[in-house]
Amino acid sequence: MMARLLPHPLLSGTLVLVWLGLVNSFSLGNLILGVVFGLAIPMLTAPYWPDRPRIGKPLRIVEYLLIVLWDIIVANVQVAAIIMFKREKDIRSQWIAVPVELTSAEAITVLAGTITMTPGTVSAMLAADAGSILVHCLHTDDPDGVRDGIKSRYERRLKEIFQ
Repeated sequence: MMARLLPHPLLSGTLVLVWLGLVNSFSLGNLILGVVFGLAIPMLTAPYWPDRPRIGKPLRIVEYLLIVLWDIIVANVQVAAIIMFKREKDIRSQWIAVPVELTSAEAITVLAGTITMTPGTVSAMLAADAGSILVHCLHTDDPDGVRDGIKSRYERRLKEIFQ
């Protein structure tokens, strides 16, 4: 009964929080409407999620988000420094193939999104067998270091969360 009423608890909670953020006003009516959305939308869409992802360690999500937020801040400063102080001929853009060990489509999507959200890098293509992601890096002298950083900072944590 509970699984039918609340098929995606994380999605339900997220929908309530997003609704409250969108209306930009906290009131009992907005909270009730957010809860209605948070219950109704997952129930209506549950048949379309036959293989929904299993979250292995949900508390690791907070750690992951904090690391990504920190990396975004640091990368913003680095990209600003590259743009302001490097001459065009000194910028070394690189295409880097990052092998992916993740098996969940959702985890791969989060990894690709994280790479793209971090200034200075863009995930450009996922291999047909989902075995690697092609990443463009604005400037690096060490493409192997960028690849290893993505795998150790992001992929390792996503494996803990999703597997």
